[in-house]
Amino acid sequence: MKNVPKAQKHRLCPKSLSLSFGIVWGIAILLTGWIAMTGWGYQFVNVMSSLYTGYDASFVGGIVGGIWGFFIGAILGWAIGNVHNKIMNRS
Repeated sequence: MKNVPKAQKHRLCPKSLSLSFGIVWGIAILLTGWIAMTGWGYQFVNVMSSLYTGYDASFVGGIVGGIWGFFIGAILGWAIGNVHNKIMNRS
């Protein structure tokens, strides 16, 4: 990394991090909702349904939870990327 200013060496792209966190968390919640129909992870889905309206152990509930998970993951990824960049700019 020659010719790269020190402030740019450790920067994260908040948009990319937001998209990747949203996809990963959305798919995880979606699959957990579908797997909970078999009985595995049902307690996790029950707890998460108190946060994600419409999320339950069903086909449609899993899709609703996946949508919620995507948006929550995207917001979290964007926040982590921005906080990281702010901290790296100070040092």
